[in-house]
Amino acid sequence: MLGPVILAASRSDRLRRLVSAAPVTRPVVDRFIPGETVDDIVPVIRDLTGKGLALTMDVVGEDITTPEQAAAARDAYLELIGRLEPLELGARAEMSVKLSMFGQSLPGGHELALANVRPVVEAAAAIGTTVTLDAEDHTTLDSMFTVHEELRRDFPQTGCVIQAYLFRTEADARRLAASGSRVRLVKGAYKEPASVAYQDRHETDKAYVRVLRTLMEGEGYPMVGSHDPRLISIAQELARRAGRKLDEYEFQMLYGIRGEEHLRLAAEGHRMRVYTAYGTDWYGYFMRRLAEKPANLRFFVRSMASRG
Repeated sequence: MLGPVILAASRSDRLRRLVSAAPVTRPVVDRFIPGETVDDIVPVIRDLTGKGLALTMDVVGEDITTPEQAAAARDAYLELIGRLEPLELGARAEMSVKLSMFGQSLPGGHELALANVRPVVEAAAAIGTTVTLDAEDHTTLDSMFTVHEELRRDFPQTGCVIQAYLFRTEADARRLAASGSRVRLVKGAYKEPASVAYQDRHETDKAYVRVLRTLMEGEGYPMVGSHDPRLISIAQELARRAGRKLDEYEFQMLYGIRGEEHLRLAAEGHRMRVYTAYGTDWYGYFMRRLAEKPANLRFFVRSMASRG
């Protein structure tokens, strides 16, 4: 019940100011967002990859209101790629991008976002890695999938994200599974109306399994975005039934959540990729992490109480 309330709070400027100014917030945010700059994040990249983990890097930021801000977001990713190049990690460190950061919601936003994201995808390919387009709220998805298809003409390794709680996702999965693309499946972390999305957690879980079966039985590369132990076990069984080898799919989890499980899966030979976000505009990302799982919210409240 708290999830929708927290998601609504993530769009409140007043709460943004209050939470950001609270002295107890920063140490808790650090659990999920390990830095604000590229200089902060490079040691984290070295540490995680040294432990046998892969990464997908997200420069956090939303509320893009001008073309100049969208260009700055593009440049932030290009700076990241420049710092990744000498590390020679290849596909072990990829990027995740939200097209809203590249100007998708601005006038002419579809073309603007495509123009801004293309240089990032090109630069990523030049150092042997790739980009995944994150899913946002349902009103943006047709544009995101069109950009995805356009980018894949020249960079077929470009990935995208689908969200199990949306009614449309089973059809999207069938289309993507047949295309050979890289697809990350998540439950979904935006407040969506009952007309387009399941509102019940159990219905979302059942949809997740149905969509995951489609991806595992298809021709693409499934990326299992979940921290749920039951869904992880189901994913392993579906992969086994589909005859997939360990390098023919991967698990993805968020930095700061179930870190021991990251290491366990990697030690078993699975490709385990950690979604690692950094940047100064962390509020919206942080609030969605709290909304996704009650344990995250309890951790935040306990930390505030203990530090208060």
